[in-house]
Amino acid sequence: MTTFLYKATDAKGTIFEGALDAEDKKGVIVQLQGMGYIPIRIRQAESDTFSKLQRDFSKDIFSITRRIGSKDVLLFTQDLAVLLNAGVSIDRALSILIEVSEKTKFYDILREVLQHVESGYSLSEALAMHPAIFSKLYINMIKAGEMGGVLGPVMDRLSIFLENSQELKDYITSALVYPIFLVFVGGISIIIMLVFVLPKFSIIFADMGQAIPLSTRIVLGLSDVLRNYWWLILGGFCILYISLKNYRRTESGRIRWDNYKINQPIFGKLIKMIEVARLTRTVGTLMKSGVPILSALSLVKETAGNSVVVRSMEVVYEKVKEGENLSGSLQGEGLFPALALNMIKVGEETGQLEQMLLKVADNYEKSVRNTLKRLINLLEPALILFMGIVVGFIVISMLLAVFSLNEVPF
Repeated sequence: MTTFLYKATDAKGTIFEGALDAEDKKGVIVQLQGMGYIPIRIRQAESDTFSKLQRDFSKDIFSITRRIGSKDVLLFTQDLAVLLNAGVSIDRALSILIEVSEKTKFYDILREVLQHVESGYSLSEALAMHPAIFSKLYINMIKAGEMGGVLGPVMDRLSIFLENSQELKDYITSALVYPIFLVFVGGISIIIMLVFVLPKFSIIFADMGQAIPLSTRIVLGLSDVLRNYWWLILGGFCILYISLKNYRRTESGRIRWDNYKINQPIFGKLIKMIEVARLTRTVGTLMKSGVPILSALSLVKETAGNSVVVRSMEVVYEKVKEGENLSGSLQGEGLFPALALNMIKVGEETGQLEQMLLKVADNYEKSVRNTLKRLINLLEPALILFMGIVVGFIVISMLLAVFSLNEVPF
């Protein structure tokens, strides 16, 4: 049995907090429902006091400094879906979420949303007043739920959509942490050797009065350049970074850069799979929530992370608007793989396009994880080998020079 901490409410909207023992979160939900409570948040209790203090301290610090992110929106959506599906009114649900809100900035946003709802605005209209937090896609899904009278189920679909998107994003980020850390540590080690260690050897070699090995001269030359012209190298990198950043802000620069990324021999395929998964899940979720296909295709550009993909979806939108089916329109752009196109075509023929789009998204999200795992498994030893070769070259170059000391006549 595991101890879980919970926050729940009753039919009157009173907030309750406590702890329950259960096998999993579902067991806690069953117990709370048996007590007549509506569960809001459930989390596993920390068995370690230090971990609890560390979490509380981090929460206090970051609740003030960290901006509202996608995880905060996801948590809000999940909590609101639970309350709406339990029969709680929108204004009461928002009041409850304000009471349990742990983030100062999000607390203020929810208060403004509640004020607008109480003034007569719909939930979608109130959320639309904060475009920096709630995207057009988010707002339109809620609007479709309001128009169809199925806001609770739509919030459930929106929660699943955001959760799947966040999981994929977190997986990619966590998979890249170790390679980036490896490059950072290896780079720092090489710089320390070149800047602080090798100069001491160069004084010894300068007094030898004879030619030193070529590899040693190369390493000592790199050390001198790095020590004497580090400011020029750093400035050059800064200028290059700013120039590339400004170039990518232009329309032509952004298109060329995104086209370059998507056509890379190794990572280009991975980027395409990510875009396919993102686009199909977005369109499928929107259509399942009652949004027409043309509106869904128009909104899907909000989630595309590549300008080349955005332009392709604009072409697809125009073709579908003229009466062509979705699979044929996508095939003409050459972005979607053959398997995905065939699955979408089957969905159109069977009248289950929304379900098939979501299946395509599931398949390609799984493919992204598997592909990324294989790439990381290859990248990690490759980076270790590269760092070992560089460090080994430096060490061997120094040893060759040291051994050549034996040839100096006394």
